[in-house]
Amino acid sequence: MRPLLLGVLGCSLVLSVQAFYSASDDVVELTPSNFNKEVIQSDSLWLVEFYAPWCGHCQHLTPDWKKAATALKGIVKVGAVDADQHKSLGGQYGVRGFPTIKIFGANKNKPEDYQGGRTSQAIVDGAMNSLRTLVKERLSGKSGGSGYSKQQSSGAGNKDAVVELTDDNFDKMVLEGDEVWMVEFFAPWCGHCKNLEPEWAAAASAVKEQTKGKVRLGAVDATVHQTVSSRYGIRGFPTIKIFRKGEEPEDYQGGRSRGDIIERALDLFSDHAATPELLEILSEDLFKKTCEDSQLCVIGVLPHILDTGAAGRNGYLEVMKKMSEKYKKKMWGWLWTEAGAQMELEASLGIGGFGYPAMAAINTRKMKFALLRGSFSETGIHEFLRELSVGRGSTATFGGGNMPKIHTVEPWDGNDGQLPVEEDYDLSDVDLDDDLDKDEL
Repeated sequence: MRPLLLGVLGCSLVLSVQAFYSASDDVVELTPSNFNKEVIQSDSLWLVEFYAPWCGHCQHLTPDWKKAATALKGIVKVGAVDADQHKSLGGQYGVRGFPTIKIFGANKNKPEDYQGGRTSQAIVDGAMNSLRTLVKERLSGKSGGSGYSKQQSSGAGNKDAVVELTDDNFDKMVLEGDEVWMVEFFAPWCGHCKNLEPEWAAAASAVKEQTKGKVRLGAVDATVHQTVSSRYGIRGFPTIKIFRKGEEPEDYQGGRSRGDIIERALDLFSDHAATPELLEILSEDLFKKTCEDSQLCVIGVLPHILDTGAAGRNGYLEVMKKMSEKYKKKMWGWLWTEAGAQMELEASLGIGGFGYPAMAAINTRKMKFALLRGSFSETGIHEFLRELSVGRGSTATFGGGNMPKIHTVEPWDGNDGQLPVEEDYDLSDVDLDDDLDKDEL
C-alpha cells in the first residue's frame, strides 16, 4: 500500500534506507520489532517520521530531520519508520502520505499529527511546545507515564472494541451479520493468549475506526463456550479464524503484532468494500459530507448538457465510475457537477470557464487540491490518481484559502438538454414600407 499525500511534489529517485539514516545519526530507526519497546513503552516524548525511500519530500526532509534529532538529543526522542517497507506500522497509525510526522506524547496509543514546518528549527520548536504541554499535564495530574502502562492497568478503552462472543451470540453476530470478523479463540490460562491480548485490543480499536465497523475483532473463551469452539475444531490457543458471510472460515496465518493484525483486517475490508457512489453536487451538505468523510474527494466538472447530450455525459460518468471501482480501496469520495453550476468551486480550483471536462482531487482538511493535466479517460485519470497516491502529484492551495460556496441545484434528469424556447412574434399587423428612400438602404 502506497498512501496518499496531498501537498507532495516528488521524484521517483530510489534511495536505500541507509542513505536516509544510519547508526551514526541521532535518528532512531524504528521497525515493527522495536517500535513497541522503544516508543509505546517509553515515558519520553517521541517525534516519529513515517517515510518512503522513493518520496521526494522525504529526501528533502532528511537533513533537517537529522539536524533536529541532534539538537533534541537527550530531550526529545526522534525516530523514523520506513513505512514503505514496514507497511503494518504505517497502517496501524493511519499513515496515508509521505512524509507523515506524528508526536507520541502522554497517550502513546493516540499520537498527534505534527502540523508545523519542515525546517530543523520548526521541528525543534514544535517538539519543545509538545514537551511543555506534556510537562504541564503531568504537573496537573492529567497525564501519567506511558500510554502502554495505562493500557495495561485499565485497558477499558481498547478492550471495549473487542466483542465478547459466546455460544449464545456467535451465530447471530458473526455468521448472520454483514461484517467481516476476525475471531480469537483463547484460554485464560494460556501464556501466548495473555501476550496477544493487548495487541488484539489495540488492533480492535484501530480496525473499528478505520473500517467504520465493517471489520470486527472478537474473542471467544474456548474453555467456557465449548459448543462453538468444538464446531470449528479448536485444539490450540490462541487460534484466530476469519469469518466472511456465506463462506467457510479460514485460519489467520499472519503475525501476532497489532500492526500485522491491522494490516490483514484492512486487506479484508478492501476486498469487500463497496464501490463508492458517484454523486452529483446538489448542495453544500452533500459536498461537505462526502469530502469531510474522505481523505480525498475526486471531482469531475463535465461539459454543459447542451454540449454533449445525455450520451456524451453518460460516457464521462462511466469513466469516473470505472475509476471509483478501481480505487475503491482508498475510500475516496467521488463527485461531479456540470460546468457553470458551481462557479465558485471552479474558480477556487482554477478551472474557470473552459477546458471541460476537468477533474480535481481535493483534500478539504488541508485545503489542497490537484488538477488532472492529462486526458479525461481511464488511462489519463488512472495516471493522475496513481501519481497522487504515491506522493508525486503537484498540488496547490484553494483560491482564497477557504472552501468555496456550494449552490443548491436541481439534479440532472438524465435527458438531453433543451434550448430555451423563444417567443413567437406576430408580424401580420406590421406595415412594411416598400418605398424606402434609396439613401436609407
